[in-house]
Amino acid sequence: MYVQRIFNPVNVLRFSVKPVLIFTGYAALVAGAYYFKEYEWLRIPWEPLAILGIALSFYVGFKNNSAYDRTWEARKIWGGIVNSSRSWGAMVTGFVTNEYASDKLSDDELKEIHRRLIYRHIAWLYRLKRQLRSLKEWEHDIKLNQRYRKYIAGLFPEDDPDVELKKFLKEEEAMYMLDRKNACTQLIQKQSQELKELKAKGLIDDFRHMEMQGLLTEFYTLQGKCERIKNFPLPRQYASLSIYFVYIFILLLPMGLLSAFVDTDWPSYMIWGIIPFTSLLGWVFWMMESIGDYAENPFENLAFDIPMSSLTRTIEIDLREMLGEKDLPEPIGPKDGFVM
Repeated sequence: MYVQRIFNPVNVLRFSVKPVLIFTGYAALVAGAYYFKEYEWLRIPWEPLAILGIALSFYVGFKNNSAYDRTWEARKIWGGIVNSSRSWGAMVTGFVTNEYASDKLSDDELKEIHRRLIYRHIAWLYRLKRQLRSLKEWEHDIKLNQRYRKYIAGLFPEDDPDVELKKFLKEEEAMYMLDRKNACTQLIQKQSQELKELKAKGLIDDFRHMEMQGLLTEFYTLQGKCERIKNFPLPRQYASLSIYFVYIFILLLPMGLLSAFVDTDWPSYMIWGIIPFTSLLGWVFWMMESIGDYAENPFENLAFDIPMSSLTRTIEIDLREMLGEKDLPEPIGPKDGFVM
């Protein structure tokens, strides 16, 4: 997620310099062919092109609104994960007690149960983040974004999956989860099994068990909502046709501008003005298209995604503080204008 108030113009230029150079070269080719070769067939009426541009603006705007809805929904889901996770920590430390137990446990034994339930939830958070960042075939190809991904990895390094889970689970349980197709689902299931055992021992009563089980169901719901966004793309007919329409418009743009510049009392050399105008208008429409393209997949670990690493670290700190721990990791803040 980009957090600075205004984009650095240099970064915008780096992102868009290649297509702008292509648009400029193409416009220069059209202008040169008309100016030196007098190819009259290159001229097309400006009015139909203007109507096409208006229609295209509405279409791209619709796509961008739909793409933003996916990103905003993903952020609301992770806001729910933050709130429910804090509730889980409060329930674990407040509900799992000796109050209804026939065989009382020591304070250290109770704290170990609290730690196990909370650490397993933190493991679920990290594993959910990792599962959501696995690339789908409709997302931006890793080869096309390899340089950027290396840059982000340098700013926000992460543990490998084995080390990550072993920090919060016993090695046997961690290896078991790593062998599951959907470790997140199994981690919540493991939490449910332990709650059942705690109820049998009298460490939680029926009401508290029901409340905590309901929260686990909420985690399943939030996970499922994330998976729905991840596994169901923005319909490809909207995404694909939008790209085609933008490039068709840019292809016709200098030809329409020829009519606008030639059918005037201006000197003949003014037709070279189609070059900067084609570059500018092409850049605007291309950027509009790209904004939606990069907003439609909020979990692919790029610049404008949901900052799951930062949110996960925030939850980890909050939950471990509930356990009374002091040796806590640092929050993940912005670096070079990005939060991941």
